[in-house]
Amino acid sequence: MNRLPQRIYYAIAAVLVLIIVATGGYMLIDHMTLLEALYMTIITISTVGYEEVKPLDDAGRIFTIFVIMTGVGTAFYVFGAVTEAVVGGQLRDFVGRNSMHHKIAQLHNHVILCGYGRFGRVVAEELRRNDRRAVVIENDPAKEPELMRAGELFVLGSALDEEVLTQAGIERAAFIVVATASDPDNVYISLSARSRNPRIRIYARAESEIGLKHLRLAGVDGPISSYQWSAMRIANAITRPSVVDFLGLILPGRGNEEIDIEEVTIPPQSPLCGQRIGDIEGAHERLRIVALKRGNEAIALVPAPTTVVAAGDLLIAIGARASLERLGAD
Repeated sequence: MNRLPQRIYYAIAAVLVLIIVATGGYMLIDHMTLLEALYMTIITISTVGYEEVKPLDDAGRIFTIFVIMTGVGTAFYVFGAVTEAVVGGQLRDFVGRNSMHHKIAQLHNHVILCGYGRFGRVVAEELRRNDRRAVVIENDPAKEPELMRAGELFVLGSALDEEVLTQAGIERAAFIVVATASDPDNVYISLSARSRNPRIRIYARAESEIGLKHLRLAGVDGPISSYQWSAMRIANAITRPSVVDFLGLILPGRGNEEIDIEEVTIPPQSPLCGQRIGDIEGAHERLRIVALKRGNEAIALVPAPTTVVAAGDLLIAIGARASLERLGAD
């Protein structure tokens, strides 16, 4: 987080020093009490023109002249520093970043995204479109205006720095996406994230085969090779064009206006508990449950119609959007 301009800190320090010195001077020169000396200092620096608390001798008058001249000069310095901060937008940025820091501190089970390059932007856009709150860690200050325009919560700094991970709320996060362009950095960040939050799920980008191998060895939950996925998609578009078109059609949130695919977790109080897959499909128009995940068991593709749904099950369904919405609301 950026800080206020140094001139403001210097100005505040100068005012405090002046008050301390002037108060001490009045106590020594005119034998005033602490309260009398402090009161005399304040009315002198502020030039309000109130009557002195007691008559001053020549030494006291000379000292008062010194305090007035120094106080006026300090006041001009403070005014100039504050004006510079406000006009330059620095004070506004400081307040805005403090507000952002407070918002990040309130997040729980959020996503941390390390890197806001081409890969990271796509991830951030999809998370934002699905109303999933994320905190972006970006090392390049030049990307700050873009992050602000996008409405992202962000921390400027390197994710290699554990303090930066702390600012992003690593201990409270549910997921971290490591999307820098360096395989060694991605491995290190993944290891650091796991050590700080053993429960966090880690998805990391690999730029090479060896990087993919190292990410797996580091215990990353979802190591992803972007070039492999792109190459496979192109090859399949040539060999299985209809399949690729179908997958593009049902990609979550990217389908047409009527058909979509969604996952639904069954809460304990859901009326779906105890019902069979076939009955659930029959009760919802144009809906098919294509997979079921139960606890630590392997995901079951195309579960049998007689399969009974239990609390905690995760269903993956494809069908009419209205039916998917009703299924999620049950």
